[in-house]
Amino acid sequence: MPELIFLCFVGFCAGIIVAGGVSGLLIGLSIVPRYAGVTHTADYIFLYEDMSLLGTVAGTVVFLFHIPLPLGTWFLALCGVFFGIFLGGWILALAEIAKVFPVFVRRIKLSPGMSLVILSIAAGKTLGSLLYYAQGWM
Repeated sequence: MPELIFLCFVGFCAGIIVAGGVSGLLIGLSIVPRYAGVTHTADYIFLYEDMSLLGTVAGTVVFLFHIPLPLGTWFLALCGVFFGIFLGGWILALAEIAKVFPVFVRRIKLSPGMSLVILSIAAGKTLGSLLYYAQGWM
């Protein structure tokens, strides 16, 4: 029994550390304020932050406890769109902060073909995700 309590405590502490890191990165990259600024809805910024945290907690609970959500294919497609928007926001914010693409383009002298490179990366990620889920590797 003491081992189980110790493992629960360590797991809880590790979860808090990871959640703090994710929240810190979310704040550090200014994703939520940027979305509020783009949509001209800065009055609802606290609601956006609360919904981001609630979505993270709900997603963790559903994944961790294997809770089935039999809501149909349309709900799954809608979730996929929202997950893609969220992940795309993270990637664009991180790329903007780190200035990854401009440095990469200057180093390999690839100015005219950069849009093709970005589209190829997006297509590869999409194809990889579809293959992953279609094969049932999850």
